[in-house]
Amino acid sequence: MTESMIQTQIDPTRLDGFEQLRAMREGLLPPAPIAETLGFVGFEVPERGTAIFELDPELRHYNPIGSVHGGVFATLLDSACGCAVHSTLGVGEAYTSLDLTVKFLKAVTVDSGRLRAVGSVLQRGRRTALAEAKLYDGHGKLVAYASSSCMIFS
Repeated sequence: MTESMIQTQIDPTRLDGFEQLRAMREGLLPPAPIAETLGFVGFEVPERGTAIFELDPELRHYNPIGSVHGGVFATLLDSACGCAVHSTLGVGEAYTSLDLTVKFLKAVTVDSGRLRAVGSVLQRGRRTALAEAKLYDGHGKLVAYASSSCMIFS
């Protein structure tokens, strides 16, 4: 059975958010295109309310000053926050980010090792959710922090 045949057998509208993300992780649903664009190398949803993304910094991620572009940081952190919220959604619910605030703490280069963004939901209400994400380098040092508010709708 081909990958596309497997993907068409799962109806994501019948799954809750956690199940949708797990199906993506298992290759039963396609991943978000941004994951391929930036070269994410790891994605985990260990429990509801938590999401983890990983990326190996490459020269293609650099800005003109010779370090990983802040937009790459922001995308990893936004993905971790958003998918942490996504993992709490019920069947038929959706979300969108209302804001993302990023604090850059340390420069990252190809020598920094694998980046790991760990997102978690701090508060989940009926219509809004607050999430945070921390970005660590390959040595376990915190290099960036983000918070995000999301609107939940059905």
